[in-house]
Amino acid sequence: MNLEDIKAVGNLLAKPQKIVIVPHKNPDGDAIGSTLALWHYLKNRGQEVRIIAPNDFPKFLKWMPGNEQIMNFERENSQSKTLIEQATIIFTLDFNHLGRIGQMEPVLKESDATFIMIDHHQAPSDYAQYMYSDVLMSSTCEMVYNFIEFLGDDDKITPEMANCIYTGIMTDTGSFKYSSTTSRTHTIVAALIDKGAENTKAHNLVYDTNTPTRLHLLGCALKNMVILKEYNTAYITLSQDELDTYDYQKGDTEGFVNYGLTLHGICFAVIFIENKEEGIIKISFRSEGNFSVNEFARKHFNGGGHTNAAGGRSDVSLQETTEYFISLLKDYKTQLNA
Repeated sequence: MNLEDIKAVGNLLAKPQKIVIVPHKNPDGDAIGSTLALWHYLKNRGQEVRIIAPNDFPKFLKWMPGNEQIMNFERENSQSKTLIEQATIIFTLDFNHLGRIGQMEPVLKESDATFIMIDHHQAPSDYAQYMYSDVLMSSTCEMVYNFIEFLGDDDKITPEMANCIYTGIMTDTGSFKYSSTTSRTHTIVAALIDKGAENTKAHNLVYDTNTPTRLHLLGCALKNMVILKEYNTAYITLSQDELDTYDYQKGDTEGFVNYGLTLHGICFAVIFIENKEEGIIKISFRSEGNFSVNEFARKHFNGGGHTNAAGGRSDVSLQETTEYFISLLKDYKTQLNA
């Protein structure tokens, strides 16, 4: 964020505002952690501020301080619309295109509020008046820490804020193993622990609260894994029937796609998940090295994200989607075998 924008945002926040904070649809740890940390910060500055999420978020994130204050646009539609209409500032966190917020998109497009984007994904759109966009950042939570520091308030980070920011960084870096984890990331994490982040507790509450049905679903997913050695690729499919059999709950498939990359020699891993309610196949892509799943998802599956982690979707059947996916790989054989 440049100095001019920092001063402008600082001047805005020096006055009483009606603020709404919005994460992307199906919010993950980084989205929830960053919005909650910013909510605590702005509330402590005396601002009138609410978080409105497009839909629900996983149970393993519902321990974070303030999570009960997050409104669900699907369930609290009328009240959410009123708050958005009244907002003077709207922060959008962990996404950079209004298409990522589902049915909230037309409501936000009608708003006259000042938009402030904080995000680390590629190819941002231009809906925000003030943009803090940096694809080199490990997470939006790391950027929220920087944002608070830009405003000269890092000494005002409370234990509640520290726990939220820590959790978002932890989840979006794969517990600090992804290449986006820098020395700066670790410096911030150390500062967060000093400020009250309970790192062991956060890890346990996010990763060690499995249900038997989730582990059974993981077993089903691993049994369904297909390995395409010719392309150093592995993919997993989960049908709606399989999800129903194992009592799928939101967030249960989080991290499943990464198991493909634990196989020796595999550099491209994908999971295809059928969602009959929405009539789509949800897709997650992961890679190692220089193979850009962001470009792959944008070109073929109406998606995008980061170089090594992206998402997409398909409007045809699970079988048709996987067949199409396999047909594409021959064009990427050289890259996948580099």
